Formats: sequence, structure tokens, C-alpha cells
Amino acid sequence: MAIDITRVGIIGAGQMGSGIAQVCAAAGLDVHLNDREAARIEAGLDVIDASLAKLVSKGSMDEAASREARNRIVPARTFADLGGCDLIIEAATENEATKREIFTALCSSLRPETLVATNTSSISITRLAAATDRPERFIGIHFMNPVPVMQLVELIRGIATEDATYESSKAFIAKLGKTSTMSEDFPAFIVNRILLPMINEAIYTLYEGVGSVESIDTAMRLGANHPMGPLQLADFIGLDTCLSVMQVLYDGLADSKYRPCPLLVKYVEAGWLGRKTKRGFYDYRGPTPVPTR
Repeated sequence: MAIDITRVGIIGAGQMGSGIAQVCAAAGLDVHLNDREAARIEAGLDVIDASLAKLVSKGSMDEAASREARNRIVPARTFADLGGCDLIIEAATENEATKREIFTALCSSLRPETLVATNTSSISITRLAAATDRPERFIGIHFMNPVPVMQLVELIRGIATEDATYESSKAFIAKLGKTSTMSEDFPAFIVNRILLPMINEAIYTLYEGVGSVESIDTAMRLGANHPMGPLQLADFIGLDTCLSVMQVLYDGLADSKYRPCPLLVKYVEAGWLGRKTKRGFYDYRGPTPVPTR
């Protein structure tokens, strides 16, 4: 039986988790935000404060609505603090071992009827569900980045996901004012199955000297009418995340066309992960981004 979701627990207060928390609270839901360290939760709340303030300054949200949304978000220091939630969304780092650890530790704190979801962008929902005590009440709910701006949410059913879990999740996404699309549980689902190989190919184009960072991004912005170039987008996503998704595709589908570009691997090994580390295919340490190749 489908349930009405009014209280949401979010595990991971980073870029994705804080964005999910914000849109849930703005839609009138109570939100409990968890992370492994209190400082990370506070940092996530600061990001939400800044994002809400920006919406108010642009006239997209009034001050009272912003204040009400922010008051609906409370810190959850432990998994026990998530016990009263109707839905838990895991938004931790894109690492399967980390996610499985979280689910194994989490479930004993939850009510039997609570739904559990992962915001993974590529990892098997069926495998992650197997780490829980409720695979039939487990689903992939993949928000796009940045969450407050992007309209689409992918819903991914594992092999055991029940119809009621899917219907409850679909109604939840509609309540947020977003559009859901259903994907089967194959590596990287729909959006990243198409998007990340394109980004990887752009990196190969750079690696092989076909064009510079600037020429590749300009070509795709003006020649394919993309809102941002693929290398700029890779920096925005995070090069470590791009590499992780390509590795999932390569391992899961065993097709050489998904082989991560060696240049992407090299940038990640250097710690040049894009905007979040101030260097990637562009250097963000100055007033304007400068191509690094």
C-alpha cells in the first residue's frame, strides 16, 4: 500500500543532500538532515541558508516562505534520530562500499514501513537493496544537480521493489513539483548512461589533441546548443564522480567504449576534481576560470 510521505530523512549533507533537503522543506515536508560529522551538517545548513537567501533576493521566494522552509530542516546527529521518518534518502559519496555500510547500520533504527532510497547516479539498486532488511521498500531516487534548479528525477526500481514503493516515490516527487522518469536498473540508468560517455569522449578529444579545452567547450555550446561545454560540466559534476560513473559503466557492461579516458584518471589522481577543489579542466583560483590545457 502506498504511503503519504510527510517526513524525510537525508543522509549526507553535501551538495546533493543539502539540495534535496531544501526542495523537500520548500514543499512543506519535515526534514531531518544527517551526516557522519556535526560540522558537515552545519556546513550543509549554511549552504541551504545561502541558497534560500539567493531565492529571496531574486524574488523567487518571499522571506516568510524562506523562513518556514528553513525551520522545517533539523539536524539528525545519529541514525536513531531518523526513526520517525517516512522516507530515508541516502545521498552519500558515490562509493558502493560506503553506501552498503550506511544501509547495514541504518535499518535497525527505522520503522518496518519506512521507505529507503538512494540518490546514486550509477550503482545497482538491486545490489544496494540487498544490504537492507527491506529490499521491497527500497528504490533509487536520483536527483539531478543542482537539485533546486533541475526539474528531472529518475526513479529506478530494483528487482525486489514493490509497486507501492514506486507509487509512493512517484507521488513524493510530484509533491516537490518535479517530474519523474522511470529507468530500469542498468548501470548509470538513463541520464548518465548517455551524458557521461559524451563527457568522456570530450576528454578523449582533448587527450588526443583534437581541440583545446576552450575550443571543445565552445564547439559544443555553439555547435550543439548545449548550455555549457562538456569539460565545464565535468568540472561542475566533479571529475571523481565522472570517473566513478564511467568505471561503473565499464565494469557493468564490459564494453570498451566505456573505458575511462586516461586523462580523466590522471586529473583525479592529481586531486584536480573540478570546481570543488578549484582546479580541473579549468583553474578557478582567479577571478575568472582559466583552461588548464
